Amino acid sequence: MGEAERGAEDRAAEAALLDALFTQAPVGLFLVDPELRVTRSSNHAARGLRQVPAERVLGHRIGGFAPGLATDELLATARRVLDTGEPALGVLLRGRRPAGPGHGEGGEGDEIAVSASLFRLTDPAGRVLGLAALVEDVTDRERALERLEILHRAHRRIGTSLDETVTAEELTAVAVPDLADVVIVDVLGEVSQGRRLRPGRVGPGSPLRRAAFGSADGSPGEVAPGALVELPFPTPCSQALADLRPRLVPRLGADDAGPRAVARGAHSLIAAPLVVHGTALGIAVFLRTGRPEPFDEDDLQLAEQLATLTALGLDKAHAYTRERTVATALQRRLLPSAPPRLTGVEAAHVHLPGDDGADWFDVISLSGARVGLAVGTVAGRGIEAAATMGQLRTAARALAARDAAPDELLAGLDEVTVRLAREVGAEGEGTPAAAATCLYLVYDPVSGHCRGASAGHPVPLVVAPDGPGEGPAIRPGPPLGEGGGFSVASAELPEGSLLALYSSGLVLGRGRSAAEGRETLRSVLGRPGRTPAELCDDVVYALGERHDPRTVDDASLLLVRTGRLGADRIAEWPLRHEPEVVAQARALAVRQLARWGLDGLADVTELIVSELVTNAVRYGLPPLSLRLLRDRELICEVTDGSSTTPHMRLAEPTDEGGRGLFLVMHLADRWGTRFAARGKTIWATQALPAAD
Repeated sequence: MGEAERGAEDRAAEAALLDALFTQAPVGLFLVDPELRVTRSSNHAARGLRQVPAERVLGHRIGGFAPGLATDELLATARRVLDTGEPALGVLLRGRRPAGPGHGEGGEGDEIAVSASLFRLTDPAGRVLGLAALVEDVTDRERALERLEILHRAHRRIGTSLDETVTAEELTAVAVPDLADVVIVDVLGEVSQGRRLRPGRVGPGSPLRRAAFGSADGSPGEVAPGALVELPFPTPCSQALADLRPRLVPRLGADDAGPRAVARGAHSLIAAPLVVHGTALGIAVFLRTGRPEPFDEDDLQLAEQLATLTALGLDKAHAYTRERTVATALQRRLLPSAPPRLTGVEAAHVHLPGDDGADWFDVISLSGARVGLAVGTVAGRGIEAAATMGQLRTAARALAARDAAPDELLAGLDEVTVRLAREVGAEGEGTPAAAATCLYLVYDPVSGHCRGASAGHPVPLVVAPDGPGEGPAIRPGPPLGEGGGFSVASAELPEGSLLALYSSGLVLGRGRSAAEGRETLRSVLGRPGRTPAELCDDVVYALGERHDPRTVDDASLLLVRTGRLGADRIAEWPLRHEPEVVAQARALAVRQLARWGLDGLADVTELIVSELVTNAVRYGLPPLSLRLLRDRELICEVTDGSSTTPHMRLAEPTDEGGRGLFLVMHLADRWGTRFAARGKTIWATQALPAAD
């Protein structure tokens, strides 16, 4: 065989090989001339572009045969490859398929995604012959990746809030427009109100509340957020709620979603029930209006997964709502409904429930017409924090009833806090104490003195009648449960001063520091002519505008305007420390009662004074004094220099003494002992006769 014949055979073999390449290539293969016109394409090029007609390929510029397929980008890439010789591999192009029978003349079909790789062809002399392009339809792959990205985004975003509406809106933000053009989320009315529904089916006509609506064009829904809706029956949505199975309607009719939805362009629908543990919470409806392709089974699976994530987020939000409702109700029940009416102070309070912390406050009537003022905060959330708050408030009232000094009361609360933490801890000993703070003040309307101590709590604000005032220079100690060590400070307050005891949640806020909040509080409290109750409202208006109970701490404020017990209501006498003074004390008390017009209490008061003075002379030390106070009750006090605690005992029938305090207990409404830096005071109270 000659050389010419062998050359002809080689050329024939090359041509056959080239023909086989273009007829058998599993992907679209194109040859493009330097003018970027397609000169040859493989038989499977149509497969690569999902049945693109041949007449729209040969002789046309590359990319021009697929409308909307990022033609400019493809041409720019092709020119760059021609100019530089550097291949372009895996270029992703998106567009729409050529119109099919269902789209009308000149219309566009479904979305298409194509991966194109281009490289330059040259002859042995280096002359540019054109380009070769490998094209593969990756629409299915890209859709799968898009669905996976939507699902990943949903895991990151849905359920990050403990709010029902926000959770529903998170679903619409994730699904629109990547999965659907319109998403509607409706929650069953009973579930939205925090009630638990028994697992089972939801009957026709069950009311739903519109939780969220999202659309690709930003248009609002026909139903306002929060409004009640009732699904028509029977529809895919009502059926999905009935048997808790999702519904796919690829081609939507008026009977499926209602004529108004179809009139607005909805042509495909998915109804996915929101289900947790077999309990229906609501339904999510996905609609396509602008995108021509209908939902398919893959879209249904994705919608079902999104609905599951949303249902879990809603269930978490509802559980939080239920617990917070119970905790708020418990806390409200454990707090005073109204401050007591006392002569020495005019008090008012306000409490703004928050997401974190449990605040408490109290106004406590003490012996000697004094008033105890307490405010505190327990860290934590929910029922546990509210219960701990109630226990600490009860303990504080018990300690205050024993006339404990401010530092002693806080020391007692510190021990109670440690014990409470140990009781609830799994390990018992060594369990960290619960984080809590407390501020306790004692105001004496007789002298005008105010003493106080703080366990990690903000110090009070004092506003004098004529402007800014100075209160006790309290140095806060450690929070409760950290070992104690509290110092007491005191100051004399002018009559009419305003004391503000508050929690840090009141002055803190989004975009506001504690110092800024404190200055705002001081400014509001300086408004003249306002009662404590009116000032409480003013403070809420000034500081509460940023108080979102879902995101901020508990906030509380206790306002107290100080008063004085008039000199005409006080009678005090120094007494000699000798037995003969008992008769003198009785006479002084009877004469004072006569001046006050309380002769009806003379006999009982005479016995009480006699027993208390006798006890002080026999067991106490000088100096000795007697004081009567006419407050909302008659108060009798005997003070001596001894710190010995008196003990009441039950005397035997044959005993000649030992019945003094026993008689006082039965004659008086209340009695007790309080200690000072030196000495003690035994006091007893009697109710005043009713006014005529």
